[in-house]
Amino acid sequence: MTHHNVVDSSAWLEYLADSDQAAHFEAALEDTENLIIPVVTIYEVFKKVLRERGENEALQVVGQMQSGTVVDVTVSLVLEAARHRLPLADSIIYATALQWEATLWTQDADFEGLPNVRFFPKL
Repeated sequence: MTHHNVVDSSAWLEYLADSDQAAHFEAALEDTENLIIPVVTIYEVFKKVLRERGENEALQVVGQMQSGTVVDVTVSLVLEAARHRLPLADSIIYATALQWEATLWTQDADFEGLPNVRFFPKL
């Protein structure tokens, strides 16, 4: 059985910046055949890169992010997301991971201790 991965926005940003934390997320991000990308993750990463590095670089990042399977927000997804005690975007990201039976890779403390989460604390 194929195992899917969802990578949280914070982890994408570490990977894109080639930070010390990037190595934790590299394998999941580079396995594009099994990479699931919640559309809200694209929003969060685009917004941050746009603000910090400009539109051209932000659009290039979006192109890179679309190398996996992009999952749109649906009614059934938001109904599942609403059941989790997480902020809106985190709830959608986590619900997407659950829907795809994927492992969620993150350094966001909101996800620490949840099932199917690979959490790496920020340095």
